[in-house]
Amino acid sequence: MMNVARFRLITCSIFLFLTFGLNIAKSQDLLTLEDAISFGLENNYNVQIFKNLSEIAANNHSVGNAGFLPTITGTATSTERVEDSDFSAGGESRSTSGARNSSRNMALNFNWTLFDGFQMFRSYDRLGVLQDVGDEELRLEMELLIANITLGYYNIIRINEQLVILENNIDVTEERILIEETKVDLGSGSEYDLLQAQSDLNADRAAYIRENNSLTEAKIALNQLLSRAPDTNFIVTDDISINRGLSADELYQRIMMENTELSIARMEKEISSLEIKTIRGERFPEISLTSGYSFNRSENDGGFIRFNESTGFSVGISARVNIFDGFNLNRRIDNAIIQSKNAEINYEIQKLRLESDFLTIFRAYQNSIELVDLEERNLENAEQTVDIALERFRLGSISSLELREAQRTFLQAENRLINAKFEAKIAEIELLQLSGDLGRLL
Repeated sequence: MMNVARFRLITCSIFLFLTFGLNIAKSQDLLTLEDAISFGLENNYNVQIFKNLSEIAANNHSVGNAGFLPTITGTATSTERVEDSDFSAGGESRSTSGARNSSRNMALNFNWTLFDGFQMFRSYDRLGVLQDVGDEELRLEMELLIANITLGYYNIIRINEQLVILENNIDVTEERILIEETKVDLGSGSEYDLLQAQSDLNADRAAYIRENNSLTEAKIALNQLLSRAPDTNFIVTDDISINRGLSADELYQRIMMENTELSIARMEKEISSLEIKTIRGERFPEISLTSGYSFNRSENDGGFIRFNESTGFSVGISARVNIFDGFNLNRRIDNAIIQSKNAEINYEIQKLRLESDFLTIFRAYQNSIELVDLEERNLENAEQTVDIALERFRLGSISSLELREAQRTFLQAENRLINAKFEAKIAEIELLQLSGDLGRLL
């Protein structure tokens, strides 16, 4: 009976290695958090899109786009006609058939707006702020990516630690089966207890399989953030380190000054203010300098004037002023003022939301650290308890149910500690993301 039992355990161990150790065998490359973030920032598709949008905003911020520079256009036309004509002049009649008529026209036009009520200056300033908004939106997307990569990375560490716990739990259950089988062989045990232990082992293996599947899913999710093949295999570090030294006052000050969303809301206020000034500039006259050069040549085989050619330069100044447009300008100014008020309200909304989020997350951060300390002490007690329970079970002083309960208590204590560390890390990441200081994670 003992040989059969040991053969089962060896078979089960081989099964676990083949089923669950395959990923580890194929995973040779260590992926550090720093490497993951660097790779993601370089290759993530969303970040690439926002980089392109930021580049577009930078290209748009130019004096030409704002209207400072003149425009020069050139035109050229060539026309050929064949005509039949019949006419009289001075008592003399003439008729032509198939007369060729050709014309050539070329012109070069120059237009430069000298004054437009300072609208070009407001437009240039607005384009500059839009460029800054594009940069901030890129930064926001990068911060979101860094936070998600970090969360995904530590989630993999959490799952790995839980897999180790489940493996240890399987080892304890297997040892329990050996003890039960020894008792049965000696006549002091029962088949019921042995079957119950085997059922518990199957349950432990099922829990391991589910957790291993969660690990596969977590790796696929991280690979997606890194914009690489979903089946790319890797291993991660094995520790969730917690920064216990975050200061509430320092974080709050950084949030008010460095938070990206608040910075964007602040820039939107500035854009609204510039929009009002731009529209008001339409009350002033627009003065433009125009100049040009033209060349015209025509040939007509069937007319009195067979050939005509003219060339010349032109220069002039034009002024245009809006005298009355049905009060549309006033309406647009009023609407721009309302939009500016909305931008101010949106800024206050963002500020209040950030303050609320900060207080909530920082409190969760403090609670999580307290829970980590508490669960570390609970784990020490649970570990000692399961060692004592296993020894007493080996001596026959406690039942298999009592040993299983000690196992369950130990498993729950380890899981609570891991989850407490992970929750503390989540709060830390969210606080650093709010304060625009995610570099402290590395």
